[in-house]
Amino acid sequence: MTVPNGSHKAVPSRLFHPETPNLEDFKKICSQTTTKSTYPLAASVDQNIPIYDARTLDLHNTDLATTLQDEWYHILSTGPGIFVLKRMYNPAQYADTLNTTNKAFTSIITRERASATTKGDHFAASGKNDRIWNSFSKHALEDPTSFINYYSNPWLRLVSETWLGPAYRVTAQVNVVKPGGAAQDSHRDYHLGFQDLHTCAAYPRNIQLASQHLTLQGAVAHSDMPLQSGPTRFLPFSQTYEPGYLAWRKEDFRAFFQERYVALPLEFGDGLFFNPAVFHAAGANETEPGPDGGFHRKANLLQISSGLGKAMESIDSVPIVEKCWGTLVKRVQGAGGQLDGELENFVRAVADGYPFPTNLDKRPPAPNGMAPESEQEIIVRGLKEGWGTERAVEELRRMKADSCA
Repeated sequence: MTVPNGSHKAVPSRLFHPETPNLEDFKKICSQTTTKSTYPLAASVDQNIPIYDARTLDLHNTDLATTLQDEWYHILSTGPGIFVLKRMYNPAQYADTLNTTNKAFTSIITRERASATTKGDHFAASGKNDRIWNSFSKHALEDPTSFINYYSNPWLRLVSETWLGPAYRVTAQVNVVKPGGAAQDSHRDYHLGFQDLHTCAAYPRNIQLASQHLTLQGAVAHSDMPLQSGPTRFLPFSQTYEPGYLAWRKEDFRAFFQERYVALPLEFGDGLFFNPAVFHAAGANETEPGPDGGFHRKANLLQISSGLGKAMESIDSVPIVEKCWGTLVKRVQGAGGQLDGELENFVRAVADGYPFPTNLDKRPPAPNGMAPESEQEIIVRGLKEGWGTERAVEELRRMKADSCA
């Protein structure tokens, strides 16, 4: 490859091109097999997914706990990417906690349904199922006792520290999928899984690879989940495919997922954890509706984040924008209503380009999108539409207020 001055390009591109993903390469990666000998502490391996039984593992044995974390880390990083922890919330010990937690969730869903608030969803049509955004905080406010017992579970800490170390932060969302609830399209998750293709492709290779190491995905079964109810579908080893955040949107990759995905039934109280870069999709609830509403598949979805992904100082962009807005508007008007490159540079330096964390009840994913507007997008929209200073400040303050729990 040559560059404009005629010299030869010495280094490869820092970016994955949207056309980089190659299905044949992906198929080879996903053709690997999980062996029980690699994970001796697992009770079994089913469809390439290691299954551990919490009842047979002694957390007080420090050496065993360390070996367990080593196995889990290998699974999440270079292994199949998913494992099941049977009886993580053993009903013999946690029955009261699980039942009272379910009652709390039901109360929250009933109250929110009565409010007639439209809820967006990342991948499912709004209103088809029941969703509790930020079930973590709402559970605490609804029933502090069950909340304390639920999140005191020692397995949750052991799993979280396996992938993220000690400075992790737990967030959670409840999802209840009703009979007739359709399956999701296969996808990857947080962080880059929530970007559109163009935005995702702008992130260099190191961030494409780092994204999956900043989050641990998980779910606790709050009902039994027979296969007919549509437990999550997975494509083991797919997290190791480097350009995967660009690949999951491609139709040939999605077709391959449909051919090769695996799914395991879960029981009430089981836990399941996976690398967010594993190609996955919630399954369809194909149970019969029935006069009582039929079988509802219930899960508390855990999204646990590294505590290291934060800036050194807190920046409030609102007073900065307020002070600069008049000059910015004049610059845009002088350019015929368009932002020149220098103004785009300024907006990127001053405002937050990432819309998370946020309050998804107040700021649900935008129509035809997977995320609400960021500060940068609001500022750019305001400049192009010619807002006055007062409106620009009001919009940004509303966004900040609505982002709070």
